[in-house]
Amino acid sequence: MFSFFSFAQETSDLNWLTNLEEARKIAKDSNKPILLYFTGSDWCAPCKMLKEDFFENPKFTEKAANMVLVLVDYPRRIDLISEEQMAYNKELVAKYNTKKVFPKLLFLDNKGREKGEMEGYSPLRDTQNHFKFINKFLK
Repeated sequence: MFSFFSFAQETSDLNWLTNLEEARKIAKDSNKPILLYFTGSDWCAPCKMLKEDFFENPKFTEKAANMVLVLVDYPRRIDLISEEQMAYNKELVAKYNTKKVFPKLLFLDNKGREKGEMEGYSPLRDTQNHFKFINKFLK
């Protein structure tokens, strides 16, 4: 059984996994890289802008077919995700986002090895660098 989170449900068909181990299995079987997205969905203004400008962009939706997507949400409101999911997300943040920077994109290869990361989002709302970042890891 897979854990999915509908992150941009209203504008796209993206399915975000919420479990990295499941994502690793899919990535290995499909030979696709993994994109982890660290967000504070209810408090991080740059995260909200990045969601709207980048993840809801049709160009990203096209590219998403070549990646396994993992959403690591770190909300302040306790009713947005389960206690179990929050505990799991805290473990992922402790391992892969030690500086607790939000938003953060982290690429892993299909074997789960870190390949690159990108932190933050400009108030200018320019997604050009984000697309360059993901294009660097897509075949």
